Amino acid sequence: MSASGEYRERRALIGHGAVVWTRTAGTGPQRVLPDGCTDLIWSEAGPGPDGELLVAGPDTRAHLAPGAPGTRAVGLRFAPGTGPAVLGVPAHELRDLRVPLAALWPGAEVRRLAERIATGQTAAGRLLEEAASGRLRTAESPDPVLAAIVAGVSDGTAVAGIAAAVGLGERQLHRRSLAAFGYGPKTLGRVLRLNRALDLARTGLPFAEVAATAGYADQAHLARDVRALAGVPLGLLLRGSGGG
Repeated sequence: MSASGEYRERRALIGHGAVVWTRTAGTGPQRVLPDGCTDLIWSEAGPGPDGELLVAGPDTRAHLAPGAPGTRAVGLRFAPGTGPAVLGVPAHELRDLRVPLAALWPGAEVRRLAERIATGQTAAGRLLEEAASGRLRTAESPDPVLAAIVAGVSDGTAVAGIAAAVGLGERQLHRRSLAAFGYGPKTLGRVLRLNRALDLARTGLPFAEVAATAGYADQAHLARDVRALAGVPLGLLLRGSGGG
């Protein structure tokens, strides 16, 4: 096991761009980078015999996930904009927070889910998917402008251009973005650009080419953004320093 532990993921059966992931803690912290997503998590390191169910809100900076070596956590990560429909609260209320699921859902429902996961008779990821699927069946239809906002910020389109394309004023666009993603379109764009850059850098592409391809002004701009959002320089992040 590495210092930062072991991690694996698969596409969630519920669709909507969701992912099921499993992490076993190593001897060092796990650096969780901002990605515009919200996660529903079960951790066996919780205070009770059935572990703990909690929600990780959309981050604006890297978060160091705790956990004694060997402890396991399983999560269901929702694609940007889809978490609020399952969790029942606007994304900005969860920004940069880790919140017990019982603060958002009925306590009895959360206890039953934790007990079922702890028995191990059904995979934890599958039970999280079932719980989310039940919520999605009764949730309102997703905001139709969300996909266009994600596409626009990913392409580097200015906020005014995105607002015009979806037929909203810039203030309306900002409010809708806060509710869906946890932050405004500019911050969402920075977060998604960071993740594009890391994907490119992991292929071995020189940092100058990473910066140009991902949409940064230059390599220095890339370096500043990585340090601001991830907390460490890009080279150290790629080598896994600090649990990356």
